[in-house]
Amino acid sequence: MLTAVQLLISKLLSPLWRRAEDEDNEYYYGGGMKEIRQMRGGVVTQLCQDYGLIDHSVYFTAGEVLGGVPLCVGDPVHALAVRDGVHGGWRALRVEKQMDTWEGGARASLELDPNKLRSLIGTVTSCDKDGGFINQTTYFPRSALSEGFEPMKGDWVQAQYVISPLEWSSQARTVAPLRYRRMDKVYVSNIFGSNGIVEDSVFFSLDSLLLPAGYQPTKGDLVSVVVVESSQSFYCWRALCMAPIKPSLYSAVPVCPDADIQTLLENKEGLVVSEETQFGSMFFEETKELQVWIHNTSSETHTLKCCEFAGWDSEEQFTLGPRLSPSNHNTPSDPQNQQAISQKNPKGLVAGIGLFSLPSTSSGTAEKIKEGCETDSEVDKHGEFECDSKKCNKETPTVLGIERNQEIAPGEKVSVTVCCQAKNLGCCTELLLLHFSSFTIGRRLEVSVNSIEENLLKPSTTYCPVEPVPQPQYHAQVVRVMAPAPPVRLARRHLPNFLGNYTVPQALRECVEAKKDVLVVQPALGEPLSLSSMGAHFSALLWLEELQAEKELREFSINGALLRKGTIYLHLEVPGLCEGRPSLFIGDKVVLRKPCSGGFVVEYIGYVTEISEEDVSLRVNKDFQQSYLGEPLDVEFTYNRVTMRRCHCALEQAKHFGENVLFPKVLQLQHPVWTGEWEPEKLQKSNEDEPPEQDEGVCVNGEKSPLTMDMVSVYTQTKTDLKTPAKHTPKPGQFFNSNLNPAQRQAVKRILGGECRPTPYVLFGPPGTGKTITLVEAILQVYHRVTGSRILVCTPSNSAADLICIRLHESGFLPAASLARVNATCRLEESIPEVLHQYSRAGEDIRNACFHRIVVSTCSSAGMFYQIGLRIGHFTHVFLDEAGQATEPEAQIPLGLLSERTGQIVLAGDPKQLGPVVKSKLAEAFGLGVSLLERLMANPLYSCSENGYNPLLVTKLVYNYRSHEVLLALPSRLFYGGELCVRSQRSVVDSLCHWGRLPTKGFPLIFHGVRGSEMREGSNPSWFNPVEAVQVMLYCCQLAKRLYNPIPATDIGIISPYRKQVEKIRVLLHKVGLGDIKVGSVEEFQGQEFLVIILSTVRSNEDLSGSDLQNVLGFLSNPKRFNVAITRSKALLITIGNPHVLIKEACFYALLQYAYDNGAYLGCDPPVSLRATHGTDLKKEK
Repeated sequence: MLTAVQLLISKLLSPLWRRAEDEDNEYYYGGGMKEIRQMRGGVVTQLCQDYGLIDHSVYFTAGEVLGGVPLCVGDPVHALAVRDGVHGGWRALRVEKQMDTWEGGARASLELDPNKLRSLIGTVTSCDKDGGFINQTTYFPRSALSEGFEPMKGDWVQAQYVISPLEWSSQARTVAPLRYRRMDKVYVSNIFGSNGIVEDSVFFSLDSLLLPAGYQPTKGDLVSVVVVESSQSFYCWRALCMAPIKPSLYSAVPVCPDADIQTLLENKEGLVVSEETQFGSMFFEETKELQVWIHNTSSETHTLKCCEFAGWDSEEQFTLGPRLSPSNHNTPSDPQNQQAISQKNPKGLVAGIGLFSLPSTSSGTAEKIKEGCETDSEVDKHGEFECDSKKCNKETPTVLGIERNQEIAPGEKVSVTVCCQAKNLGCCTELLLLHFSSFTIGRRLEVSVNSIEENLLKPSTTYCPVEPVPQPQYHAQVVRVMAPAPPVRLARRHLPNFLGNYTVPQALRECVEAKKDVLVVQPALGEPLSLSSMGAHFSALLWLEELQAEKELREFSINGALLRKGTIYLHLEVPGLCEGRPSLFIGDKVVLRKPCSGGFVVEYIGYVTEISEEDVSLRVNKDFQQSYLGEPLDVEFTYNRVTMRRCHCALEQAKHFGENVLFPKVLQLQHPVWTGEWEPEKLQKSNEDEPPEQDEGVCVNGEKSPLTMDMVSVYTQTKTDLKTPAKHTPKPGQFFNSNLNPAQRQAVKRILGGECRPTPYVLFGPPGTGKTITLVEAILQVYHRVTGSRILVCTPSNSAADLICIRLHESGFLPAASLARVNATCRLEESIPEVLHQYSRAGEDIRNACFHRIVVSTCSSAGMFYQIGLRIGHFTHVFLDEAGQATEPEAQIPLGLLSERTGQIVLAGDPKQLGPVVKSKLAEAFGLGVSLLERLMANPLYSCSENGYNPLLVTKLVYNYRSHEVLLALPSRLFYGGELCVRSQRSVVDSLCHWGRLPTKGFPLIFHGVRGSEMREGSNPSWFNPVEAVQVMLYCCQLAKRLYNPIPATDIGIISPYRKQVEKIRVLLHKVGLGDIKVGSVEEFQGQEFLVIILSTVRSNEDLSGSDLQNVLGFLSNPKRFNVAITRSKALLITIGNPHVLIKEACFYALLQYAYDNGAYLGCDPPVSLRATHGTDLKKEK
């Protein structure tokens, strides 16, 4: 049984690199090239009309000169030259003028040895039958793969590659798994479609899994596997090969029973069943019936025993036999007849009676709603109308199965009447089963249910991708007219410019624009990250990100724009600005170009001063503003490089840190900063006011604990009183917040002691575990107990920085003069919470602000301290909140202000949630999307061992104060090792456990399957799904407009990964008066919480698979985004999407399975593989 595994292991353990002589024989550049020469310090000795010579011997043209820089005789240059034979002349491949800024990164582009093997560690970003790419740039043929290795997208590999200077490309010579290991006697946990899971931790795909002949894995099999390190959704390992040890008891159950269904649909033994079983398109609540005809073409009599449905349709839209409505009942005369029983005038869903209750419902309509219920008391306390099922069935019986025992003679035709009442939006399928004496024949019943509301959301215009705007070529002389100085809002903020320019090297720019391999001009990207290489590595990544941002902005350039003249400013209409296309901010520079006679081009520089929807106010030269007569101008948006320059500057400071800070290998303890003694917890509680009694919490595994904490969302946290009374400062050794749990208290003690400094301390805070509260307590302790301390608190975003500042203000333990909130110069004053105005005024003068004991800012704004020449070590402590959302260069900005010997770093965040936003796919592939927090957590010092994390370096908070245990169980298992425990207030999280719309009472989770259509409109590439949008609106009305105890609109949040879907949902909600419901992307909900979360996934293309599937799933294939989306809700989570698409992604498959196992699935027919996994497939023939 294990022969296959042993063979593959022996191959993997064999030498991974082929011999040097083999490499020489297979050198892929071919034998035609005889010599490549690198010229250092050459001189241009001759220039003619269309060519030149270097050192009288090397021929070149203007096309080979990098950047098109004009050369003169005598200019020093560097060149890469080639000659075709021994007697051939030298021809330059590239020429670069020698500059004073030669060390800026371009030198490597001309110092490449094409025969040198270089090491590369990266991920497989694409592969096919011929080969693939590593990090999107380095090609590998299948001949380069180590024996037994079948790569898959996401695999981590180690490779050796060579660079072709001629082609500006790199190619791997050898490729092997980065890490691999063998696992014996493990179980196949699950199989979904062509994918599966081993031991709940190892992913495998049947398309790339090596198996013994004749073996097909099934759930429960005991197997041995060889696994390789790979990023497959939230799984870190992928099975490369598998061999069975012991088959499962369930091996008889097929993984994909599609073949069984096809057999079931076949006509048998002369019986022919009509195939016209589609109800077509129906409006919501419309009713139709059709006849399914059975024709006996055999010579024998057959008996139809009974008819029933397979149960695919959870809404039971299909019934057998006509509705008991004599006026509408018709007997068809032929098999093709499909008669509509009730073709109602289509109504909108909001007007549909019995669907949900509107507070403004008239008395007449209210009577109709209560039709079928005898008394008003039958309106339950949860706002739902619970009619007596027996009474309702007497009037409208639901027939799901009929015992017929009807004989069908040879040549005879009989019909079975099937009724459909449209209840579930989108496409739905049911399976009709006709049971005969010794066999069964099935027929698929299909219906597409529509609503009037969908018409509001139809594409306004046909989707047409935007064509790149051709950039006018200005070869004439350019005259630049600058704008006047900005109004001095921050009069005291005049900063000297000590920041370098750090411009993108021309060679890298040309390489990216030509879509060549960046490793040719930036070989440092392929080197392992270390203290010595990180400067060049991250600088290259920042330049790649900058080039991508410039490219995106260029796509929104406007040719021939007409501006409107205002009293002070010029006004420009920017289509798509509301959708963030382009993304503009106050202070951004805009270039207005005007061709003039005489070959001149005038560039007017403008700055964005106001943004109102799609209207932008520009501050331009006063004379130009007054003389502008409405002539067309070419508009170009520019990228604001301030943050990038601050990141480059911080990277230069990082070289002063030792490895113990950024690449720690050994923990070196120092003497504690605070050596006082902590009072025993019991004594502390006796000295403090007792907190109010709260309900008990429940751990996910069912254990009880009294630990609770008052947790409110970020949305609520920004609404605070302006005046917070000062409180009595606790004694040393006491906590300011008496409600901290043991893990939080332990973290505060470790931070105050600071024994691990300067090695960063990590506060690992999964969602809802009180990370911010812990951080505030730690800041207060350092402020009061360490008298010489000066604290810098940074976050990647203004909202997170505001939250920290508000929490410090609300604590009442800080004098107002000790805290300063430093804002970016371009931040509008009206966007700053009123309670923070006093602290923001203290942060206007940077020189004074830096001497406050506590300074709060974003990471980028902290870069202003470099501009005033602040000395290293000015701050003693740096707290970086939401550290997982900052790129590593961005995190380096505040860290560079610390002492490398005595400074203390605290990183707070969750590496399992959203990481940094990176636009460049190249920069993402080479690691810019990996935060410092995430990288450190992968370091062995910070990794979780059998005994947990090292308490001197990491504290993981596990008590969740937000969600119901049903909502917490899945993310806890998938992302946090099942450690999270519920400590939330029962009165809050249980408030919707008995909502009438729940499929399973006490289980506040719904997966509503909707098979809609994904659409796009205009030039916007964002997707939307009208059917899902209507279903979202329907749930919102059921929650917020129920008669009894409606849910406030501000307690409902709607998440969708696509901006266009967000826009469409908002349109519907405003139509029904629910405009206060927050609708946004996953990023907008990070750090927030709502009583109810509704998730619309949008994508619905079921036809694509493989690499195309990743494009279909788009944002949905990111496990961090999934984790954030499903952990925002307190009491109810509703997911709306197409299960036939989502089941192909591991995270959503886990959610689907979780909902299906617990009876929380509603909507369209579930995927076949999901039904098969749970034994719901019908095998009545057997």
